[in-house]
Amino acid sequence: METLGLFLLAALIVGASKGGLASAAALAVPILSLWMDPLMAAGVLLPIFLVSDVVGVWLYRREFSARNVALLIPAGLVGVILATFLAPYISRSVAEMATGLVGLFYCGHAVGKKLRGRTEVVPFRPAKGMFWGALTGVTSFISHTGAPPFQTFVLPQKLPKMQYAGTNTLVFAAINLFKLPAYSAVGLFANIHLPTLLAMAAVASVGAVLGRRLALWMPEAVYMFVIQALLFVVSAYLVIKASGQLF
Repeated sequence: METLGLFLLAALIVGASKGGLASAAALAVPILSLWMDPLMAAGVLLPIFLVSDVVGVWLYRREFSARNVALLIPAGLVGVILATFLAPYISRSVAEMATGLVGLFYCGHAVGKKLRGRTEVVPFRPAKGMFWGALTGVTSFISHTGAPPFQTFVLPQKLPKMQYAGTNTLVFAAINLFKLPAYSAVGLFANIHLPTLLAMAAVASVGAVLGRRLALWMPEAVYMFVIQALLFVVSAYLVIKASGQLF
């Protein structure tokens, strides 16, 4: 029963992230890792990501940044392809450390700009978007932690909150779909228990609707603070976890 509770909590968090609480989904793998191997946890969660992606895409079908979506989805595909070939040669700990450091660097940079009173909007730059989009695909493939590079590129553009949430949902829906063949090929779906999967899918779908309602309810400034706070927590967790394994 306790194990089922962990699975359902992870599913609820994944769903809420697809509904608008972007980056919260990165907490799901650590939750399941309390009980199982992290790589197996990533495989168990991918179908839940895909189910909640369907709900999220429908919820945000009219609210997203078209130019960001058009750039970051192909870039994410490039990243997933790279990760498929590089994964055997890059340890999970190194990837998590790099991902966490990217997120912490962005958080520190954002706080520094705010303290200096600099809150200007950073313009959309396709070249940077290709780099951060590909990195999003790589880190998402390895450990479902694509939020730090994605947010490093998109958050400085200061999109309206619902447009930001929709962009996040559509981009990661595509990236998760790209990951499906490779995850299947390496046997990461072997430990999936169908009744548990169905229960998680139902909870994730409810979570997506709740996540959107929370995003709509929160004032813009509060929403962005929550997103950046989640980014900091996830990034710090990744760095601490990787440090323990590398050093």
